[in-house]
Amino acid sequence: MDTAASLRRLVRRRVRPAMPAPPLRGAQVELLRVVDAQPGVGVAGAARALHLADNSVSTLVNQLVNVGLLRRRVHPVDRRAACLDLTDAAHERLRQWRSGRDRVVGDALSSLPDEDVHAIEAALPAMRRLLQAIEEEA
Repeated sequence: MDTAASLRRLVRRRVRPAMPAPPLRGAQVELLRVVDAQPGVGVAGAARALHLADNSVSTLVNQLVNVGLLRRRVHPVDRRAACLDLTDAAHERLRQWRSGRDRVVGDALSSLPDEDVHAIEAALPAMRRLLQAIEEEA
């Protein structure tokens, strides 16, 4: 877990300087990724996906709406609920983030011996299953 957290943190530090303003915290980026994967998701659904309290996600939503990265619209059936969508600026930001992340990780992988790259690739399916098992327990 320490290795995975360190890898994520280091990649984030390397990519962040090339990102446009405003700087975003990890939880804000994670919320953008949830909305990207589930356009129209509500606050409660995003909170479940992030394993956070509804009010924490509501705060993140307000922050991202204020900087023009999220759009909130009234749910078509339940007028008390909101549906969340990414703005064009958020789509572009995620594209830039993914491109930067791919570059940083790709450059590092290309410097490793082939057997290390193969070992990492071979471990990914098992790690995805581990992630799924932990998510299912929650």
